[in-house]
Amino acid sequence: MHQKLYSLTLLVFCLIWAPESFAQESKLRALDLELTNYKYPHPVSKMTLNIQNQVLSMAYMDVMPKEYNGKNIVLFHGKNFNGAYWKTTINALTKHGYRVIVPDQIGFGKSSKPQHFNYTFQQLALNTKSLLDALKIKRSAILGHSMGGMLATRFALMYPKTTSKLILENPIGLEDWKVKVPYRPIEWWYKKELKKSYNGIKKYQKEFYYDNQWKPEYDQWVNLLAGWTLSSDYKRIAWNSALTYDMIMTQPVVYEFKNISSPTLLIIGTRDRTAPGKGLVSKKVGKTMGLYKKLGRDTKKRIAKSKLVELDGVGHLPHIEAFDRFISPLLIFLKK
Repeated sequence: MHQKLYSLTLLVFCLIWAPESFAQESKLRALDLELTNYKYPHPVSKMTLNIQNQVLSMAYMDVMPKEYNGKNIVLFHGKNFNGAYWKTTINALTKHGYRVIVPDQIGFGKSSKPQHFNYTFQQLALNTKSLLDALKIKRSAILGHSMGGMLATRFALMYPKTTSKLILENPIGLEDWKVKVPYRPIEWWYKKELKKSYNGIKKYQKEFYYDNQWKPEYDQWVNLLAGWTLSSDYKRIAWNSALTYDMIMTQPVVYEFKNISSPTLLIIGTRDRTAPGKGLVSKKVGKTMGLYKKLGRDTKKRIAKSKLVELDGVGHLPHIEAFDRFISPLLIFLKK
């Protein structure tokens, strides 16, 4: 009797004092392989790609302004995101007359998640160039955030005539992790992905993206990833994520910044501490990784035609965390 009473009391206590993350996690809904049950801020089209002996589908938003100024901009998403998180950026850019193209790269968002794929930044850049060719866009500004910054860099190197301007928003790849982080095979990353949960995803983003300064509105980006963990196709999603981790860790762009010819804007939130693989090194070594204030300044020195805008007190996602401070220098740079 006393045991039952104790158990009931404990249950009531847990329900009353349950952490906010528990309440948020209970609201999660399963998201399917290509996010057909998740609405993007603008209509989504699909482009068929015949690559690597398979037919794949690349999703994208192509948002035309009411008064087109004749200029275009492509937005490259980060690894743990998709085109949807560019909503406020799209709206601001179209308001100023820019045509905005927002692809979901293969393996991400509403695009195909192939069972087998050789992920390279070159392949993803080529896919995006094929999209621009299909849309008859010959010149465009290229903006990349996080992993999208590595891809945007590769695109600018491969297609300098297409890239009118390059914008890198807290890109990863400003350092070569191979120098410090021990190699892990794709199977290791896959097992790690399979263990992901709402709490684990939020903990990672809170610590590295926002330097432990969390706001409730950030939960929606955690929910997207956590909702996938509830999918019957999560093994396929996790496998693609593991493949792209290997791409990130083994295909550095830092040594080629000197070859970028496009005018470049670096928008760097200096509170950012993102560094893939930091958990695989000692605390002493980890403290030397992901130091964006230093990385931003070092990168500016490497890119000849570059300008650096530092956003003090801002983390990994300036366009989410401090939109006004992000969009103002971007619009000024685009108008020049």
